[in-house]
Amino acid sequence: MQLQDVSVLITGGGSGLGAATARAMAAKGAKVAVFDMNKDNAEKVAAEIGGVACVGDVSNEASVKEAIDKAEAAHGVVRVLVNCAGIGSAVKTVSKNGAHSLDLFAHVVKVNLIGTFNCIRLVAERMQSAPTIGEERGVFINTASVAAYDGQIGQAAYSASKGGIVGMTLPVARDLASMNIRVMTIAPGLFLTPLLMGLPEEARKSLGAQVPHPARLGDPSEYAALAVQIVENPMLNGETIRLDGAIRMAPR
Repeated sequence: MQLQDVSVLITGGGSGLGAATARAMAAKGAKVAVFDMNKDNAEKVAAEIGGVACVGDVSNEASVKEAIDKAEAAHGVVRVLVNCAGIGSAVKTVSKNGAHSLDLFAHVVKVNLIGTFNCIRLVAERMQSAPTIGEERGVFINTASVAAYDGQIGQAAYSASKGGIVGMTLPVARDLASMNIRVMTIAPGLFLTPLLMGLPEEARKSLGAQVPHPARLGDPSEYAALAVQIVENPMLNGETIRLDGAIRMAPR
């Protein structure tokens, strides 16, 4: 599918990987709706690319439906959904402070995993009745993490949520194949997102040096380039692609 004049909805599009993807797809001629919890960030990116800003929570059904409505009112039926919204946590299963908060674990899974599936199911529901463009109707791109495979100490909740995204990629792709909808997942390694940008420069360099090649943090534009390629390459379906410079995370 070519992105020219195609309606795109990007969750977490106000910063980091989502914002880079919004810019890259807009540069290809896509009509982008930026969906983010942060109103200012969503509006800033949307204004920059001539898109539309949607504000809300990916794990809330009404919120996602409202975002889809706004995106479709502005740009037509959503044909590409990129799920970049997510949160992290760093808490051991048991520590000197006691057992891992069950509420925190559930919250991370709710936002990262359930939020991703919530957006997929609601966009697919609308997309299924739209006419095909060539041989396909639409493309979904999810964001997992290398933590799905190499979860570090303190990443039980985060790894579980991202592992769930990896695990549902193939069955959802199979579910939607009859509707001519493709489903892919990207599992980034260490990328220069807002979370890591808050670290001191030396800490960022130290993290980047752990990557075999190139020995640096990934740039969000590199994630965005892969997302564009996934949309444009019709044989990419039902798979998770690690985008990590060959890193395999150590326990710490």
